[in-house]
Amino acid sequence: MWFTDAAIAAWKAEPRTTRGGQPRYSELAISTALTLRAAFRLAFRLALRQTEGLIGSIIALLGLDLPVPDHTTLSRRAETLELPRARHGTRPIHLLVDSTGLRLCGPGEWLVEKHGSRVRRSWRKLHIGVDADTGRIVAAGLTAHDVDDASQVGSLLDQVTDPIASFTADGAHDQDGVYCEVAARHPDAGVIVPPRSSAMPSATAATAPTKRDKHLRAIAERGRRGWQKASSYNWRALVEADIARFKRVIGGGLHSRTDGRRATEVAIAVCTLNRMLELERPEYVRIT
Repeated sequence: MWFTDAAIAAWKAEPRTTRGGQPRYSELAISTALTLRAAFRLAFRLALRQTEGLIGSIIALLGLDLPVPDHTTLSRRAETLELPRARHGTRPIHLLVDSTGLRLCGPGEWLVEKHGSRVRRSWRKLHIGVDADTGRIVAAGLTAHDVDDASQVGSLLDQVTDPIASFTADGAHDQDGVYCEVAARHPDAGVIVPPRSSAMPSATAATAPTKRDKHLRAIAERGRRGWQKASSYNWRALVEADIARFKRVIGGGLHSRTDGRRATEVAIAVCTLNRMLELERPEYVRIT
């Protein structure tokens, strides 16, 4: 592990030009500390106090003269931390969308472990969009557990900076609003969503079939499995693999106490996983 000269120079916050208190640490310093916390959480279960000690130890071992943000500063700044957005690309991507639940961790877990009492579990829903070719998470959002998956399509699409060649999701996204959201932003993108078993063609299916009508026709001709193979719907397994990787590397719970800090926790986790992919990504070769 090392600090570049640019990171050392940008560790302290720039002088503030407006009224108010002067921040001591830059966004880079706070995001670096929270990223290390995310990377080491599964192995060492780091809290913010332990993260403060880890950063201090690393800086001391490297012989750097840099201030160490304390745990209260990390908690407070995480509420409004803004992470850099991904660079714009020119290659069209195949976007895979899915969601999963993340439990809310807190002091109640200690009571359960010590006294065997029961607490009512609370959780949030994580919505992600994955680039099928690279495995990178290009969009993510955190909502309440009872929010409909299809209602988050617009916000996920707004986070994608690359042009989209196709949008793939499960049957929960079989709604007219999803097709409209994709068409409004990427008119030429294909929408690969399995229609419900009770789905009916539109009134204009015979004269001007919609994308959904074409899916229904293909299913009637080839069967649902044939349609999945022909439309490449089975690529959706890649986003399920990314969700499994998220929970295996980062964990299946959120440890922050407010929605703003939870959103930052998820954003840091996504950046950490994407950075891991950039450093080393396995290549699979079929041998049978």
